[in-house]
Amino acid sequence: MLVTAGGTREPIDPVRYLGNRSSGKMGFALAEVAAARGAEVVLVAAPTSLPTPPGVQRVDVVTAQEMYDAVLARIDAVDVVVKAAAVADFRPGTSAPSKLKKDAGVPVIELVRNPDILAELGARREEGQRKPVLVGFAAETDDVEAAGRDKLVRKRADLLVVNDVSEDDAGFEVDTNRAILLDREGGRVEVPLSSKAEVAGVVLDAVVARLRS
Repeated sequence: MLVTAGGTREPIDPVRYLGNRSSGKMGFALAEVAAARGAEVVLVAAPTSLPTPPGVQRVDVVTAQEMYDAVLARIDAVDVVVKAAAVADFRPGTSAPSKLKKDAGVPVIELVRNPDILAELGARREEGQRKPVLVGFAAETDDVEAAGRDKLVRKRADLLVVNDVSEDDAGFEVDTNRAILLDREGGRVEVPLSSKAEVAGVVLDAVVARLRS
């Protein structure tokens, strides 16, 4: 199993970057629970202070492009990919080689799209192919379930975990989460407020069921 976790950082200059609030806790919980169940786990981690879970091989990256390269280099060797990382959709078109000084005025930063890792993995599978099992995550604030279902279809994932990150006790930077687990056949499992390890267990149960089928 390959798991991605954390929030990527897209450099503006050597000091500043575009980022997000992801702590990596959900992805690390998934990696830890999977390893405890006996899976061989590679964890591709964006910057975070979290310790590496026992028995997990960790690959550290910073940017979305680095995460893309790390995932694609390992995709042929895995049965499952869980994309729990919050990958930046955009990056500065150019990164200044030295620190931008405020006395020079407000900089104009042109953004360009980053590669979409989950969409790339979905597109690479031949029609009808079911391996690797693809699990995506969606952090939403409006029309949460509808947005999650749309992402599941567009990215050609097998499962998608969607949660409302506007709630204080779920989503970013906390140890708990509540989510809806959607599958490509139209099914849904609502996960009440739980620890992120418990949410990971629900997700992994669904993954195992797909592997067995």
